[in-house]
Amino acid sequence: MIIFLVIILLLIVITIIFLRQPKFGRLPSSERLARIKTSPDYKNGAFQNISPTPDLAEGVSYFKVFKEFFFDKQPRLKPTGVIPSVKTDLLHLDIQKNILVWFGHSSYFIQLEGQRILVDPVFSGAASPFSFSIKAFKGTDVYTPDDMPAIDLLIITHDHWDHLDYDTVKKLRPKVSKVITGLGTGAHLKRWGYDKDIIIEKDWNERIELEDNFTLFTIPARHFSGRGLSRNKTLWTSFVLRTLKRQIFIGGDSGYDKHFAAAAKTFGPFDLAIIENGQYNKSWRYIHLLPEEVLKAAKELHAKGILPVHSGKFPLSLHEWDEPFKLITANGKKENLDVITPMIGEPVDLDNDQQTFIHWWEHVD
Repeated sequence: MIIFLVIILLLIVITIIFLRQPKFGRLPSSERLARIKTSPDYKNGAFQNISPTPDLAEGVSYFKVFKEFFFDKQPRLKPTGVIPSVKTDLLHLDIQKNILVWFGHSSYFIQLEGQRILVDPVFSGAASPFSFSIKAFKGTDVYTPDDMPAIDLLIITHDHWDHLDYDTVKKLRPKVSKVITGLGTGAHLKRWGYDKDIIIEKDWNERIELEDNFTLFTIPARHFSGRGLSRNKTLWTSFVLRTLKRQIFIGGDSGYDKHFAAAAKTFGPFDLAIIENGQYNKSWRYIHLLPEEVLKAAKELHAKGILPVHSGKFPLSLHEWDEPFKLITANGKKENLDVITPMIGEPVDLDNDQQTFIHWWEHVD
């Protein structure tokens, strides 16, 4: 019994030491926590979704999900071949060009009307606190922080490992002029050396006026947050980016709910909707969009173009790695929607709505 208790104590101590590593960030405290407590979206010590949002669907147990992930055979979770890419030179890109470059999963660069914006960059090769787990597919890590130009605006939608990457954000720090994120997430960035004066943290339904007639609005998403054992201490959010010429929906992670139609009613229509399309499963349908819901959300947003993200780089679910691309293009064709599917690194010309893209995933095993 004594030996057993000693082992348990040692495991607890090791866990505590492990969770104190810088990459886990820091929970909000002091003035930051006081600000959070004034939010109408913060109740009972945590942020809440607009609608009740259980972790798992009705009738699904954690044991079932654990068994499926670790014991049931799941074919084609990862490609056996190499994901194709294009290496666009972002460091010497003409500042007058309005382009978007996707880096796989939910990381992308937008150069728009003279401003350089980077969203949820993950260039470390893994979407996990362990470098050996949830590794990026072969061929997807062709970009590094060194390939990024000076960034006017770094947008972080929430603090999950596949959206807020410690190594990447640390290396980008000298290049970033301003960060915009949800309430509480700035605590992580502050611990990682970011000056508090360049961090803007907002609740849902707030407005941020930026330079050169850029405006950013924070709007609700249906998800959750957390990097360690504590959940929902920081806010997950979607954004609306508005300039004098266009409007873009930056979705982040979200399950389906009434907030898509609400965003269209307040801000729509959108020139481009960047929506998650991958890592879904009916067992956790409330926190990620199912394939049929992606198109439903896009239609509710009245989006001229759809850029599906949250796929093509990390195996975070149980579907075949290329299923999101197959379904979004097939469903988009049926609904006569403009679905944009660039290769990693391939520039999307935001001024050319006639640009076409190949179905690159069809050439990867």
